[in-house]
Amino acid sequence: MNRLLKVRETWLGLAILALLVAITFRAPGFSTPENLASIFNDTSILLILALGQMVVILTRSIDLSIAANVALSGMVLALINSTWPDVPVPLLIAAAPLLGLAFGAINGFLVWKLDIPSIVVTLGTLTIYRGLTFLIAGGQWVNADEMTPDFIAITRLNLLGLPLLSWFAIATAIAFWVVMTRTPWGRAIYAIGVNPTASVYAGIDVGRTKFLAFCMSGFVAGLCGYLWVSKFVIASSETAIGYELQVIAACVIGGVSIAGGIGTVGSAVLGAIFLGIIGRALPVIGVSPFWQLAISGAAIILAVVLNARSERKTGRIILKQAEGA
Repeated sequence: MNRLLKVRETWLGLAILALLVAITFRAPGFSTPENLASIFNDTSILLILALGQMVVILTRSIDLSIAANVALSGMVLALINSTWPDVPVPLLIAAAPLLGLAFGAINGFLVWKLDIPSIVVTLGTLTIYRGLTFLIAGGQWVNADEMTPDFIAITRLNLLGLPLLSWFAIATAIAFWVVMTRTPWGRAIYAIGVNPTASVYAGIDVGRTKFLAFCMSGFVAGLCGYLWVSKFVIASSETAIGYELQVIAACVIGGVSIAGGIGTVGSAVLGAIFLGIIGRALPVIGVSPFWQLAISGAAIILAVVLNARSERKTGRIILKQAEGA
């Protein structure tokens, strides 16, 4: 299965390169280092959220409330900043992921303790979080002139030629790689995705592991709540609306299996970059950006089909090996 994943990531990497070459013929300036860095920066929030969603999907669950968490966390931070401008910005940045973690923990608790399917839980909390975002703001937006300059300047700072937002994405990817490949909890995530029953006999607390997966998803959603508001300089109940589709698409296109247990940090990163390039390329080649949703949906279906075929093929190989023994 690891070999199949590497092949999938290799083909996706080649597809990204081919896409860049094809677009460059239409727009020669598209593949310049400056533009590619800009695309990566614009994709950073999607990349971070895809990593959080990846962990949840690996456990045979899904978090449909991740974008609503971004909106609610971002609104809370924007309101604090506009109401109490003396609160230090580093403190707000530190509080952002903790706020999102609390919302993620609610999802995880309901899935763990009440044994409710994650799709039902997160569909419900999606609506609740959107409603709370509207209520606490009184239906109003928090605009740039209501935020302090330091609050909205962080993501625009440059470090070694890249905006700080891009470094947030890079640091998050590295942290997830370490957690998923070098810790017992990361191995437990894969184990319960492959076989929850066997994981119980191996001493893994399946419910607690899923709970922590939702906490991690909420953690990055809270961080992205601040990053979103800082980047786009606006907080509203419509922030990131429908963005959960893009996040799921990034995971599935990268090779993260909806059935759980299959996927890597590299998979999610490549999937997010692929969608980021598509989103930037559509206006360049004269296609309406609204087609991006249709393209994302079609890509999800195609990726699921490819994943299913790969998994069935692997299963047949295992059975043949067993018969030969």
